[in-house]
Amino acid sequence: MMSFDFSADEIFEMAEQIERNGAKFYRTSADGVKEASSRELLMNLAAMEDEHEKTFAAMRSDLTGKEKTAPTFDPENEALLYLKALADSRVFVERQVPDLNAMADRSDDEIMQAVLSFAIGAEKESIVFYLGMKDAVPENQGKRRLDAIIKEEMGHIRLLSNRLVSIGR
Repeated sequence: MMSFDFSADEIFEMAEQIERNGAKFYRTSADGVKEASSRELLMNLAAMEDEHEKTFAAMRSDLTGKEKTAPTFDPENEALLYLKALADSRVFVERQVPDLNAMADRSDDEIMQAVLSFAIGAEKESIVFYLGMKDAVPENQGKRRLDAIIKEEMGHIRLLSNRLVSIGR
């Protein structure tokens, strides 16, 4: 079994992909609801994901040259491909997304409950992803910067949970 050490640059690139996946999920979900307020909420969540992607891109651009360098020789970029596969397969995966077409006869509240419940799970998975990758990034490769990503995702969960509770009232 091959072991990889990942640079902070590679982790931030995956964080950007996770945020892109999330924005796409929220935009697709917005297309599946009828009420303007639900669409607006989902589009706002998509915009937040876009902003987080920009935040992570900015954090990535602030990395030092040493932090951008992978700690092991990897001419085939296997470590980066592994991280990409993890990000694409674990967080905001299309095959796991609620089937909004099958829910077309349900109320927007029911649809939103399914969407928000799914989103909370996906955000939790992203935190697990980042915590796991934190162990793979050596201390001198920008490991401490991953804490900022985790904090951002925790904020998403709080927002989504509050919205979910408000729908249930």
